[in-house]
Amino acid sequence: MEVQLTNRQQHILWATVRHYIATAEPVGSKALIEEYNLGVSSATIRNVMGVLEKSGLLYQPHASAGRVPSDSGYRIYVDQLITPSETLGREVEVALQKRLQWEDWSLETLLQGAAQILATLSGCISLITMPQTTTALLRHLQLVQIEAGRIMLIVVTDSYETHSKLMDLSPIPDETQRDSEVIDRELQIVSNFLNTHLRGRSLLELSNLNWSELDQEFQRYGEFLKHSVAELTRRTHAPTATQIMVRGVSEVLRQPEFSQLQQVQTIIHLLEEEQDQLWRLIFEEPELEDVGKSKVTVRIGAENLLEPIRTCTLISSTYRRGSIPVGSVGVLGPTRLDYESAIAVVASAADYLSEAFSYFNP
Repeated sequence: MEVQLTNRQQHILWATVRHYIATAEPVGSKALIEEYNLGVSSATIRNVMGVLEKSGLLYQPHASAGRVPSDSGYRIYVDQLITPSETLGREVEVALQKRLQWEDWSLETLLQGAAQILATLSGCISLITMPQTTTALLRHLQLVQIEAGRIMLIVVTDSYETHSKLMDLSPIPDETQRDSEVIDRELQIVSNFLNTHLRGRSLLELSNLNWSELDQEFQRYGEFLKHSVAELTRRTHAPTATQIMVRGVSEVLRQPEFSQLQQVQTIIHLLEEEQDQLWRLIFEEPELEDVGKSKVTVRIGAENLLEPIRTCTLISSTYRRGSIPVGSVGVLGPTRLDYESAIAVVASAADYLSEAFSYFNP
């Protein structure tokens, strides 16, 4: 259910969440009056907090206590009331560049170092997956005309798996109707050209080729090939669980949210013994077109599907080779965490690893 808040309600929710993150103590109107310039009376703040509680955004852990944010309250805080820290994002990039010389390091050493920096800067458990190492190689490629304006791309991989993609062929402006045999001959020429130059290369490499370099007369096939190969790459590049590097456990488990020994044990068991379940949660492959600055996913409390972390927040992103996600970067902590900083740290780490990973062979 979408909750519509007034500006005053948003401001008081923001202040309540900020204060609770800083103190870990239920928040009352007096604390907000003292710490934040809200410009309203204590009675008004209490009234607004009551409305926020009825809306499910705050709750009272005890009848005589102040309020604390619910998962829904944190969700509105993250989605509507904050902006990730650009300053911290730049600090993360500088720290990674100074301490990690990826030109001279092995990939595993690079990821271990990044995981430690991520844990230190975020104050959370850092999670970095080892990259995907397997990718299909092209054995044969064929373009076939199915009907007027409809072309099928057929790809056979080195493991003899066959994949196909059917798409509409963009017409040439002012083009008169051409003989079907002419198009068939063009498709065969393009197929021969591509097989000669691309056989034995990974589909991941194909998805990053500059199709505009095709001869002018074959330019209209470029866009078709670009989208078709990207789609086939996404299908054949099925992610498989890899090792997750974990750092920062001892620090985050000192937080008051983890005072129950049984809860700590279930989290540690998940991190040590059930990484395959956690891997599937943090390696969420985004659309291939979503290239550039890393997209960050924030899962708060009950939004996490795994029972041991349903009282935690998991913030994750992917690092890439070109446009293909090959691994993930994440932090795990209590729902009471500094979201502006944590989101910025994860995004910057993912961007840095994407840049570094482009220098390593698949």
